[in-house]
Amino acid sequence: MRHSEHMMGGWWAAGRGFGRGGGFGQSRRGGRSWWADAMDDPPPPRAERGGVRYLVLEAIQDQPRHGYEIIQHIERRTGSSYRPSPGVIYPTLQMLEELGHARISEEEGRKAYAITDLGRQDLEANRAAVDEFYARFGEDSFESYAEDFGELMKFMMRVVKTVKIGMHRGRLSPSTMRTVRLALEEALKKIEAALDDRGP
Repeated sequence: MRHSEHMMGGWWAAGRGFGRGGGFGQSRRGGRSWWADAMDDPPPPRAERGGVRYLVLEAIQDQPRHGYEIIQHIERRTGSSYRPSPGVIYPTLQMLEELGHARISEEEGRKAYAITDLGRQDLEANRAAVDEFYARFGEDSFESYAEDFGELMKFMMRVVKTVKIGMHRGRLSPSTMRTVRLALEEALKKIEAALDDRGP
């Protein structure tokens, strides 16, 4: 399952706004209902090109690697949650070569890239950024309980669908809507308390 993470500052680029629209359940984006938009998974987090250079340097710090091997290394370290595209990796390798931070090394007749002394200096100066990036995919990160989050989202969708079905069946009288609203308000208070670590 894909996960959501709104990234700021130059390392991250993700996020999506919820649709808004007139009328019950309608959005301005192709007539999709607001709850369908809200339940969509945003794209997975990705490192911006300025940060990918350090991930690439980290991938070749111990041994020369081909472009595809670098992609595999990064994907493996993120537990398959992030896979940089060749369109990002190869221009980055070319830039690192031009900067003198990487050099071409022939490996089994194929062009591989090895880190240089300048590249090691650049990597060490930005080691914390690399560690922080990969830490997001660690054992205690969101990815480790993404399945539970998915189940939570399904339950929330059930609530929305139940209300929508009740509306179509003509059962949402003012009295019923007040009862539903009070139940949701009570549930929301408990959810907010749980998220604030205050307990119910």
